[in-house]
Amino acid sequence: MGFIKFDKTQLINLEYSLPKEMLRSNRAGAFSCNTIIGCNTRKYHGLLICHQPLLGNTVHVLLSKLDETIIQRDAEFNFGINRFPNTYEPKGHKYVRDFSADIIPKVTYRVGGVVLTKETMFVTEEEKVMIRYTLVEAHSPTTLRIKPFLAFRNIHSLSKKNIYLDTKYESVPNGIKARMYEGYSPLFMQFSKAKVEYVHSPDWYNDLEYFHEKDRGYEYLEDLYVPGFFEFPIKKGESVIFCASTQEIKPTLISRNFNKELKLRTPRNSYYNCLLNSAEQFFYNHDGQTDIIAGYPWYDRVGRYTFISLPGLVLAKGNDEACKNVIDTMVSQMVGPFFPETGRGESTRFNSADTSLWFIWAIQKCCCHGTDQSKTWKLYGKVIKTILESYQHGNNLLKMDENGLLYINDDNPSVTWMNAMINEKPVTPRYGYVVEVNALWYNAIMFALEVAKLSKDKSFAEKWKPIADKIPESFGKVFWNAEKGYLADFVAVDHAEWSVRPNQVIAASLPYSPVPVSVSRQVVDTVLKKLLTPKGLRTLSPDDPYYKGRYKGNEMKRDLALHQGTVYPWLLGHFADAYLKIYKESAIEFLQQIYDNFQEDMTEDGIGTISELYEGDPPHQSRGAISFAANVAELIRINDMIDKNKK
Repeated sequence: MGFIKFDKTQLINLEYSLPKEMLRSNRAGAFSCNTIIGCNTRKYHGLLICHQPLLGNTVHVLLSKLDETIIQRDAEFNFGINRFPNTYEPKGHKYVRDFSADIIPKVTYRVGGVVLTKETMFVTEEEKVMIRYTLVEAHSPTTLRIKPFLAFRNIHSLSKKNIYLDTKYESVPNGIKARMYEGYSPLFMQFSKAKVEYVHSPDWYNDLEYFHEKDRGYEYLEDLYVPGFFEFPIKKGESVIFCASTQEIKPTLISRNFNKELKLRTPRNSYYNCLLNSAEQFFYNHDGQTDIIAGYPWYDRVGRYTFISLPGLVLAKGNDEACKNVIDTMVSQMVGPFFPETGRGESTRFNSADTSLWFIWAIQKCCCHGTDQSKTWKLYGKVIKTILESYQHGNNLLKMDENGLLYINDDNPSVTWMNAMINEKPVTPRYGYVVEVNALWYNAIMFALEVAKLSKDKSFAEKWKPIADKIPESFGKVFWNAEKGYLADFVAVDHAEWSVRPNQVIAASLPYSPVPVSVSRQVVDTVLKKLLTPKGLRTLSPDDPYYKGRYKGNEMKRDLALHQGTVYPWLLGHFADAYLKIYKESAIEFLQQIYDNFQEDMTEDGIGTISELYEGDPPHQSRGAISFAANVAELIRINDMIDKNKK
């Protein structure tokens, strides 16, 4: 049996199979996402989802899904499944017999004497999805009918029946070309088989229901357009490939392309290989640049998570070039000391106090992967100086005080990673001296001094070493409370926040820590007792009156819980760093357990990847995006820590 495999009894149980989703993305920024049985349950599901150059390069769903029908002796068996209010129609899940995904997703259907397999391939560098149908068994002449459901709408919206639809189509070799609205790329739907009949019968299918959106308090009914259907005879043992793309392809190349792509796949035949496979899907190449998508299906690039993810993702690839491409892309878009945080073009936001410091941490960690550290100052010394000097002299977000610590302006309470807002007010305001920001600040200065020394930049050392020397003492005075035995989350003129939060573990985890080992030990022990779960660190101790152990409901309810107890797996990377520094070789067994806790997630929710967050209360149900770069990356990094220390 394969590593990722489900059988008939599991698949026909919709309560079991519908929550399980499959994602595949490519380097062109396009992706495919749906449930393992092909029933769309959220607006972010689709077989071909890609950027649209003439629509602000935003992400749009072109091909939503396909419904397949087997025809024998005038009897029709529809393998599709669609959810409508109070019903499913058709109910093709009753024919599903097997699902596996060790190489690519493969579904096996059986009805009577017919066995049909369906394998889905998302092409690496193009906006193209290919589906191979193979008739494994059949005792009489068989016809396969394929009905495409088109959306042509922004990924965050829903399609509705309208009068602006363009129902025209053009014939192309072995298929058709269609485009629902002006401004969109055309959708080419072609087959590897020549004798495919297309029957044009434009129609709308109204009120498909997406229960994930309903549960999240959003609009949840969609109308999809079906232009017609394709139909062709298929013989026992024959394979026919359907190709949907924004570019026309020669039909003779379809099978060749499919087989070529198959050889490029990292098999999902183990837990670690699933992580590697997932890690490869966050890189987005465009216009000569490379970004990291923070998560799927609804995230774009997020500056902070780009740098938090980068060391682990590069470990997975074993490719320093990818690391440099991402860093150079981000550097090219800096404004002053700040990196782009969210948005693109004119809508780009630079509203983060810590992203620039995570950039320096990412460079530091990537150097440890084999990059020649002596080159770092030559490549990025100017950028590092810009960041440090701006933070020292002050900018619109923060400024260095006389004690060497950074102070975030009181009117900027949402510029750290805990930045949830409701009605333009922060749910967890954090300002003043913020614990992880100042820990990252000290680490950044110390690393800069390290690489500047290698480049014999004496003037830099003369200026910054005195500042670095006084930070540990200042840090201890501001954040440490020996009686409590842990670090404050933030300290401002008007307020000191002593809620037990995970940010303090970052101070203990960094290569250059501003706290002594004795303090790190107490911090780690506090985090272990109060915040550690099998799925990550809680954002707030359950003992706190503001703790929220469930993350569900409408947007407001979710935002209220987002950083008030919700669990984040990526924080485990820093917990592991800190734990390993304190307990050394004796830590390995415990870290192995932390790493192994996610093996079961490979067949839950986002198959073969790690969800964005988990609920604080047991059983720690996964929530948020079904695949999150920082979580995948930090698990890979934890595995690397374990391997290195075992050796």
